[in-house]
Amino acid sequence: MEVYFKNLSKQKQKEVMEKNGNNHKLRVCVATCNRADYSKLAPIMFGIKAEPQFFELDVIVLGSHLIDDYGFYCILKLLLRLHISEVFFNQSWNFGKFCINAVIEIFNRITGYVNNTYRMIEQDDFDIHTRLHTIVRGEDEAAMVESVGLALVKLPDVLNRLKPDIMIVHGDRFDALALATSAALMNIRILHIEGGEVSGTIDDSIRHAITKLAHYHVCCTRSAEQHLIAMCEDHDRILLAGCPSYDKLLSAKNKDYMSIIRMWLGEDVKTRDYIVALQHPVTTDIKHSIKMFELTLDALISFNKRTLVLFPNVDAGSKEMVRVMRKKGIEHHPNFRAVKHVPFDQFIQLVAHAGCMIGNSSCGVREVGAFGTPVINLGTRQTGRETGENVLHVRDADTQDKILHALQLQFGKQYPCSKIYGDGNAVPRILKFLKSIDLKEPLQKKFCFPPVKDNISQDIDHILETQSALAVDLGGTNLRVAIVSMKGEIVKKYTQLNPKTYEDRLELILKMCVEAASEAVNVNCRILGVGISTGGRVNPREGIVLHSTKLIQEWSSVDLRTPISDALHLPVWVDNDGNCAALAERKFGHGKGIENFVTLITGTGIGGGIIHQHELIHGSSFCAAELGHIVVSLDGPECLCGSQGCIEAYASGIALQREAKKLHDEDLLLVEGMSMKKEEVVSAAHLIQAAKLGNTKADSILRTAGTALGLGVVNILHTMNPSLVILSGVLASHYVNAVKDVINRQALSSVKTVDVVVSNLADPALLGAASLVLDYTTRRIY
Repeated sequence: MEVYFKNLSKQKQKEVMEKNGNNHKLRVCVATCNRADYSKLAPIMFGIKAEPQFFELDVIVLGSHLIDDYGFYCILKLLLRLHISEVFFNQSWNFGKFCINAVIEIFNRITGYVNNTYRMIEQDDFDIHTRLHTIVRGEDEAAMVESVGLALVKLPDVLNRLKPDIMIVHGDRFDALALATSAALMNIRILHIEGGEVSGTIDDSIRHAITKLAHYHVCCTRSAEQHLIAMCEDHDRILLAGCPSYDKLLSAKNKDYMSIIRMWLGEDVKTRDYIVALQHPVTTDIKHSIKMFELTLDALISFNKRTLVLFPNVDAGSKEMVRVMRKKGIEHHPNFRAVKHVPFDQFIQLVAHAGCMIGNSSCGVREVGAFGTPVINLGTRQTGRETGENVLHVRDADTQDKILHALQLQFGKQYPCSKIYGDGNAVPRILKFLKSIDLKEPLQKKFCFPPVKDNISQDIDHILETQSALAVDLGGTNLRVAIVSMKGEIVKKYTQLNPKTYEDRLELILKMCVEAASEAVNVNCRILGVGISTGGRVNPREGIVLHSTKLIQEWSSVDLRTPISDALHLPVWVDNDGNCAALAERKFGHGKGIENFVTLITGTGIGGGIIHQHELIHGSSFCAAELGHIVVSLDGPECLCGSQGCIEAYASGIALQREAKKLHDEDLLLVEGMSMKKEEVVSAAHLIQAAKLGNTKADSILRTAGTALGLGVVNILHTMNPSLVILSGVLASHYVNAVKDVINRQALSSVKTVDVVVSNLADPALLGAASLVLDYTTRRIY
């Protein structure tokens, strides 16, 4: 697909260049307001700079990048008031300037007020066309409004001089709103990065306001794309590219990091043994956010781990938060390092190897997921954002205890890396999108008011990618891997015999998954993660097979998540095959929209899954829904589990095969119309065939098996009271009538109305494994 993608892009670029004029380069203005948005914009800026034949780049720096320069003017005013300036300026301007610079440097060193963040832009070798001081200090609501007003006053002159073809604006900060407003009113096209996302605070409103001003949109997730479509934005001007920062994140983990950790946290710090804390004020509830910050610091002090605390942003309430830090002595505490800025390259390494990140920064729920670092997200500032399973939410807290408990739960864990917000290829997509912009098209925006078009995912050049999952089914005989689409279509399937040893099995799983992931590109599928369905008892939280069935050898205490996630750089979910069958029914089958139902698998063994109030039940020790081991007779046949009289001992394929062999050994199996080759193995299928042809003994065995299964279902009805029972597996159609008969005879009248149906899913194990990924069932709220 990549070759086709590139060729199509070149053809499109040629057409656009002809329309725009062959010698015209797209003049792109990138405006950056703070350290956070620069981390997203820098990869795009590097990409633009690397293609001078297509683009001219102008950079505007404003906002909190230049706060320290405001410090210069404050000092200058102080000097003037003290009449020191009279000496400096009257005698020697150069000497005066030198003295002022010296005072500033001393002031910076005393207060720690250094690290102008625009310096990193210069260090990245970008020419800054204009620096605009737009932040009015005060750190309250009025100061934010005044800052927007100041930016609106200063920007028109700059934009008149630059005359860009397009301005790139990022995110949801008040500075960005000023940029978008200015550009829109001056008829400059706007490309908005990270629109369509949902979070808490006033940022949500600002982000959506910028969306309505912007002409083109680059979003990071499928949900964000859907939100933009719902907001009536033009499909053809929306690009699902992923987050640009991920292009850097996904290639950054192998760099030398210990020197960076030691530089910021001390020589004695080890990886996974420190915390990164970054918490900002919530402008719509300042008092509460300050209280949460105070509780967070109390919890961190009690937790007693080395912690890097970054100062909050300049939003209303930040001044009060800094006062809380100083009141608690954070800047002088031996366990804490308090800093105002860390360069993004170094920040990546710090969070990648931290034992935990805590706070309410979007970085925690977005970028940190790329490394699987545990995150504690505090409060409401990121409410609504999509998060990986590495994020534990503490929505509210009255004391430090809840936050402390969250630290105890999360610290030191390692989660699978998440690619919710990007796959490392955002910048090439964005550059192709920029090249496709036709400047001769009307500037006036067109809104796609309802009815909205069908949900069509669109990348640059109209290349469609289907969100999909890699599904793995570990059976007693076969190992299967499939690419499964969001609609439940099995796009491609691979089957191999399941090896007998752990090493061979894991090696084959990895090989088949890598092959399938590579093939996904050719069939235009974007893999979101890997779901694994396996027999036995599974801890889905950790991705570990605790105990296996006897059908799969060497398969106990096996960590499946870590090696597969490390190899594929994708999140991995693991669950029991019965639970997966229930999830498949909930998403694709008879259970769709049903609040309470039970799935019973009738195959080689008997298994199942329980959906209660739309959620899968795992149980306290992950042993819920072992429905095959419901005892229906105290003196029944022995089961593989070691007990007697289980449903599985009567109704499983193994049980039927056992009875068929007994009849065959006594020459009581074959009847007229049946034949068996000498080397043919007797199976449950022969017993079913014999019963259909009039073998009364075979028919009696099947009726007993159906009765045992029916009694088990009655016990389930009396315990769980579901509204639906789904029979799945190869034997389901042979048992459904017998089960209904037993319910009519044995069940309480209040549950006899239950529906009993046979599954219509062709492959519930693979579809269930895919559902683990597509439904994102492990998202947690604490």
